[in-house]
Amino acid sequence: MILTKTYPANKSLTKVFDELFDAFPTTWGNDVRSNTTAPVNINETENGYDLQFNVPGRNKEDFKINVENGLLTVSYEKKEQAEAKETKAVRKEWSFQSFKRSFSLDEKINADAIEAKYDNGILKVYLPKKEEVKNAPKQISIQ
Repeated sequence: MILTKTYPANKSLTKVFDELFDAFPTTWGNDVRSNTTAPVNINETENGYDLQFNVPGRNKEDFKINVENGLLTVSYEKKEQAEAKETKAVRKEWSFQSFKRSFSLDEKINADAIEAKYDNGILKVYLPKKEEVKNAPKQISIQ
């Protein structure tokens, strides 16, 4: 069965477009980002671990990073602001949803020296390894 909508000849083009765009679901286009987590890349280096969260368009003041009982938690709390309703949004794809990610830390991580930086939409969290864990081979020169 095919459903079609017909418009009378006297209906304005603006009204046709308004009805067309009002018919879109409010979540249309948001199905890809419907989860409330931020994507993260984790890289291990000789001295520690680099966590890089892809979180563009946010303020660094809205992030919270804490360590408690061997659990690293990175969260973002969305701050709602009242907008002037001068225009009607036809489609809204930007979504700054709150998220919370937790990672278990083992005894190799120096929790007191964790560092974080937000730059160009990437939240970078550095987890340094403890000194005794760095068992890199050492070359000894002969004198």
